[in-house]
Amino acid sequence: MVKDMAKYDETSIKILEGLEAVRKRPGMYIGSTDKRGMHHLVWEIVDNSIDEVINGFGNYIKVIINKDGSITVADNGRGVPTGMHESGKNAMEVIYTVLHAGGKFSEAGYKVSGGLHGVGASVVNALSKYMQVISYRDGQICMMEFCDGGKVKTPLKVVGKTNKTGTIVKFLPDLEIFKNCNFSYTTIAERMQETAFLQSGLTIEVIDEADQKQVKYRYDDGLISFIEYMNEDKEALHKIIHFNNTKNKIEVEVAMQYTDSYNESILSFVNNVKTSDGGTHEVGFKTGITKAFNDYAKNNNLFKAKDGSLDGADVREGLSAVISLKIPEELLQFEGQTKGKLGTPEARSITESITYESLKFFLEENKEAATNILDKALKSKIAREAARKAREDARNGKNKSKIEKNLSAKLAPAQSKNPRINELFLVEGNSAGGSAIGGRDRKFQAILPLRGKVINGEKASMDDMLKNEEINTIIHTVGAGVGQSFDASFSNYDKVIIMTDADVDGAHIQVLLLTFFYRYMRGLIEEGKLYIAMPPLYKLEYGKNRYYAYTDDELNEIKRNNTGKYTIQRYKGLGEMNPEQLWETTMNPETRSLIRVNISDASLAEKRVNVLMGDKVEPRKDWINENVEFTMEDDYRS
Repeated sequence: MVKDMAKYDETSIKILEGLEAVRKRPGMYIGSTDKRGMHHLVWEIVDNSIDEVINGFGNYIKVIINKDGSITVADNGRGVPTGMHESGKNAMEVIYTVLHAGGKFSEAGYKVSGGLHGVGASVVNALSKYMQVISYRDGQICMMEFCDGGKVKTPLKVVGKTNKTGTIVKFLPDLEIFKNCNFSYTTIAERMQETAFLQSGLTIEVIDEADQKQVKYRYDDGLISFIEYMNEDKEALHKIIHFNNTKNKIEVEVAMQYTDSYNESILSFVNNVKTSDGGTHEVGFKTGITKAFNDYAKNNNLFKAKDGSLDGADVREGLSAVISLKIPEELLQFEGQTKGKLGTPEARSITESITYESLKFFLEENKEAATNILDKALKSKIAREAARKAREDARNGKNKSKIEKNLSAKLAPAQSKNPRINELFLVEGNSAGGSAIGGRDRKFQAILPLRGKVINGEKASMDDMLKNEEINTIIHTVGAGVGQSFDASFSNYDKVIIMTDADVDGAHIQVLLLTFFYRYMRGLIEEGKLYIAMPPLYKLEYGKNRYYAYTDDELNEIKRNNTGKYTIQRYKGLGEMNPEQLWETTMNPETRSLIRVNISDASLAEKRVNVLMGDKVEPRKDWINENVEFTMEDDYRS
């Protein structure tokens, strides 16, 4: 690659359209205006720095959370062009104030880019109260400032001389748009670690000035280090498989490894941007590995004719994989503004071909590893077929009476049969279940009381899960299958709501249920159908006036806003509330608060579940010691 500074200058910048409606409809550009959306601003600026690294310019990025709540992103790339653009504005102003303007649209600027089609920088500016851009380029230090959503505060000016190159962007999000949001050091650090894994030789530093935290990431082994990180708490079946090839200008790099777990964890990226919704490259990868294993098994007579072929889900059980593609701008197609899903058609066949050829070679050269993986896949196939047969038996009436007997003894069904409006509450214990049944709206709310703590889905096999009465009842109540055969579109309920006591036992049951749903009904989470109820912690009564507080802060606010004598009750369990109170505080759609469960970071979620719910004690102990503050305080008393 020729590193010619003249290839990226003011003539490289093309304008497609003006900046319109970003502040009015920010969700169209960054997904949301909550904490996730605010962090998306950071990713957009960092993506621009990453694009410099991908194209061979720069190897260092620094992200700083400043004390005033602003963010600074600095890199040692080529620096932002500052010459006069054909539009009559200088190039820096064009890049940071005009939507769809940037070097990403010119062949001279970038060969490969993960930037938001040139949208990112201007959108961040539009949603910021203040932005400052400093460019180190052509021997000069140039600076420009913006305010109030992209208005020029300080025109472009030269502020010094330099022999360095690079860009520093500092911005303060507009808190009128991002209400009650703060930047998270942990969220940014984890995302930057992921970025460092994807770009070998890149050093990324993250600093939190207020809390005086700092971390630096660099991984010279790239994706191999990524898989080692993902699987460090699991038992691997073989050495990491790593391959990298390019066809028709699309570069495909994959690292993958099978472990003794029952779950798959596949992460995919395009030009260093996570494609959380998958896309053509993931489809190609999955097709390639399925074909490679079936062909190997057939050619080596490992399966009998009656065994048939392995399903894709069978060959992915226990698989951890990272797929990283580099696609030139002229071939790059994303579905949706936030780049969650790759749409490039060529990526499917190219990824499938490279995966199949590389994996076929590995299997031929590593017979022991191939046998171990295929043994695991065959056991998965047997378990999947057994689960399918059990479902068919249930539908056809076999064992139906036993299942219906269990359900009729426990489930208080909703009168409606409409799965688009029905809700299922999973309630801890018979006492709370009784209050919930008495307080619910029976037209659309069903109650399933659970007895004791359910089995740990991280440690148990599918067979063990199916033998557990409580889990079996949940599976048949939801009615959408389990494990590989689960399909959220067949769920009998639009919302499945976990409702447990606000104590240690309740929290434990909640975590066990979340683990089960994550491992065996993940589609409920991915489709936004799994929730956690928020019962109040306190009830305060000032004469005839009754108040409920869900947090200690709310409790203190109620006390500040009221005078006189009061009585206070600290709810230790749902059973302490009568049906009317439970409906009013926790179940009424008009007044309740629910937490929707989602997966914002698949690799981190996989690692957390494995550490906190797995067999190994030391990693769990270390995480708890680092992240949990223990206290004996309980300040509910007046």
